[in-house]
Amino acid sequence: MPRYARYVENGIVHTGVVRHGRVHDIPRDLDILTLLQAPEHERTDILINTGRQQRKPIEDTRLLAPVEPRALRDFVTFEAHIAGMKKGEPGDGSVPEQWYEAPRFLFANPWSVVGTGADIPMPPFTQRLDFELEVAAIVKHTVRDLAIEDAAEHIAGYCIWNDWSARDVQGEEMRVGLGPSKGKDFANTLGPWITTPEELREYRDGDRYDLPMTVSINGEVVGSDNLKNMSWSFEEMLVHASRDAFVGAGDVLGSGTASTGALSESWSRTGQLTPPPLQVGDVVKMEVEGLGEITNRIVETTSPAHTVPRARRTYGPDRL
Repeated sequence: MPRYARYVENGIVHTGVVRHGRVHDIPRDLDILTLLQAPEHERTDILINTGRQQRKPIEDTRLLAPVEPRALRDFVTFEAHIAGMKKGEPGDGSVPEQWYEAPRFLFANPWSVVGTGADIPMPPFTQRLDFELEVAAIVKHTVRDLAIEDAAEHIAGYCIWNDWSARDVQGEEMRVGLGPSKGKDFANTLGPWITTPEELREYRDGDRYDLPMTVSINGEVVGSDNLKNMSWSFEEMLVHASRDAFVGAGDVLGSGTASTGALSESWSRTGQLTPPPLQVGDVVKMEVEGLGEITNRIVETTSPAHTVPRARRTYGPDRL
């Protein structure tokens, strides 16, 4: 079975199939989600006809994010990453008991999604730009209140997710008692394409996938893990997300950061900014076996960095 991609040519967005290092046009340019929702035999018939369509080498193709989700739910399923982050709060690396009770998630900004090869402008007001090595599942149908035995049929496929993070901005925000906001909503890379569950059968290990994962900066590997080390499966994550709530077709469920998959985990474990935060010119590449690779370069800040005034005080002891 194939891998499905979205790409741009002459200003027009196309849907393609990635095979043998080339991107093949899909007849009639079917929407990628419509294609993934089709029965397997229909997709097979469509793919037979791609042999007569235009083919381009992947390296000559401008790939887009494979989906345009209405919602991204980013989970935290790697226990070792949580333990590493808890080394520096300060703490002893103990994972909160509440973490074990259910797969927790936060929402990310769907308007910030970009594809592999896109430049990532340095966000204003940060000195600690970071990445997060993750895998994302793409939801096939709009669902609600799923049972675990039904969940697998509602996952269309998987791709790599880089959840970019401005750690110093994020840290200040989270002291208020809420999750991150401006520290995370500026960029999310999804790609390079969607790999279907059929394509990943050989990697299936129980209800997980045995997929080695690495992240590198300027060609030097700085983190690695395996997707099978998730503490919940993607099916379990979808069940949890859909409880008393709709999860939409095309929505994204993120695994959360793999162990050593973020610079901040190293900073937390050692108490030092080693490796250093990302700088303009750095190239970040993430590779996951079976899913491909995504690459982005950090470029100069493009936002004008507008600010708003501090809060007007409207409360004090005299108003108790």
